[in-house]
Amino acid sequence: MHTGARTRVTFGPGEPGAGIVFRRTDLAGCPAIPARLTSVADVERRTTLAANDAQVHTVEHILGAVTALGLDDVVVELSGPEAPILDGSFQPFLEALQQAEPGETEGEATVLAVTEPFALREGEASYLVGPAPQLKISATIEFPHPLIGRQSGTYDITPEAFARELAPARTFGFLHEVEALRKKGLIAGASLENAVVLDERGLAGGALRWPDEFVRHKAADIVGDLALVGGRIRAHVVADHPSHRGNVALGHAIRRRSVVTGGHPPLDIRDILNILPHRFPMLLVDRILEIEDGRRIVGIKNVTINEPFFQGHFPGHPVMPGVLMIEAMAQVGGVLLMGYLQKAGDDKEKVVYFMSLDNVKFRRPVVPGDQIRFELELLQHKGRASRMRGVGYVDGHVVVEAEMMARVVER
Repeated sequence: MHTGARTRVTFGPGEPGAGIVFRRTDLAGCPAIPARLTSVADVERRTTLAANDAQVHTVEHILGAVTALGLDDVVVELSGPEAPILDGSFQPFLEALQQAEPGETEGEATVLAVTEPFALREGEASYLVGPAPQLKISATIEFPHPLIGRQSGTYDITPEAFARELAPARTFGFLHEVEALRKKGLIAGASLENAVVLDERGLAGGALRWPDEFVRHKAADIVGDLALVGGRIRAHVVADHPSHRGNVALGHAIRRRSVVTGGHPPLDIRDILNILPHRFPMLLVDRILEIEDGRRIVGIKNVTINEPFFQGHFPGHPVMPGVLMIEAMAQVGGVLLMGYLQKAGDDKEKVVYFMSLDNVKFRRPVVPGDQIRFELELLQHKGRASRMRGVGYVDGHVVVEAEMMARVVER
C-alpha cells in the first residue's frame, strides 16, 4: 500500500509465550520485530513497527486477523518492508490462518482484564473503556462525504463475528488526498483494487461491501492495533473518531489499568534476589512483569503499612518518601542491566551504581495499599553506562518520573 514493494507473508508457529513476532526474511540475519507497543515507530495512516534498523509497515490487518482468531504465539515472515495489502481488508489473512489449522501449546494465555471504567483522549480520537467478558468494539466515525457522514457500529470480537462482520471491510481514502500523501512517501502502491477510493460525490470505482464498510474497517483497525498489548483483552472499547495514534495510546492505557493474569512473568522475587544485592529493608522490587529486548522493563512495588519507613515518615498520615520511590525505580532499572549481564555470563562481582538523576517529578502521594508499576525504557547504552527514563504509575496515574544515568562497576 505505502512502500509499493511486492512482498510475501508466511505464517508459522511461534515459541510458547513469545507472542507475535515479525521477521524480515529479506534482511541479513532475518531480524525479529516483536509486535509490542514499544516497537511502534510510526502511526501515520498505518502502524509501523521497528527494532534496531529493521522496520515493517502496515501491520494492523495481519494483527487484526491473528487477534480475532485468539492466536497468541505466531511468527510472521515478510519478504519485504511492508505487509501485502491484497484487497485492502483483513479477510485474506484470516482465511490463510484458518486453513493452517491453529493448535494448542503448553502454557497459559496472557489476559488483560479491565476492571474499572476509564476515558482517554488522543488528538481528535476519544475512547471510553469498561469491563466486559471479552473484547467488544463500539466505533463511531464522521467524514464530510455523502457516502460516509456519521457511522456507528458495535461488534463482538470472536472468530465467527469478526469473519462475518469486520474482516471483509477494506481500507479507504479520498482522491483529493492523493497528491499530499504521495509527497510524504505514502500510498505508493494504492489502487482501486486494494482500497475503497472516494471522489467528491461517491466511489471512484467498484462497489461497497456494506453501506457502513468505513466504520467496520476502523473498528477492525482498533482490534489490530490493540494486539500490540501482548495479550487477550477483556474490555468494551467505545471509540469516537479512532486513529492509529489513538489506538496505540489506548493500548498503553489498557496495559496500565488492567488486571493481568496468565502468561509467565519473567522474574519473581526469588529471581530478583539472585540478581540484585539489596536485602531487607532496602529491597524495593517485588516482581518483574516484562522485559523486552534489553530496551524496556516493567516492575512492581507493593506498598504496605508494614514498610519500616512508615514508622517515622508522617506517623498518622503515612506517605512513601519520594527518594524511596526513586530508589525502587532505580532497582527495577538495575534488574534490566544486571539481568542481561547475567545472561551473558558477565555478572560476577558486578553492581549497578546510579550516577545522576534528571527531570525528577513527583506527581501524587503514594500511600499504604498502593501498587506502583514502574516502566523504564533504555534511552542509550554505551559500554557499561546507560541512560534510562522511568515512570511510576498507581491505578494508571503517574506518581513519579525521572531520567537516570547508571553504570555497571566492579564490586
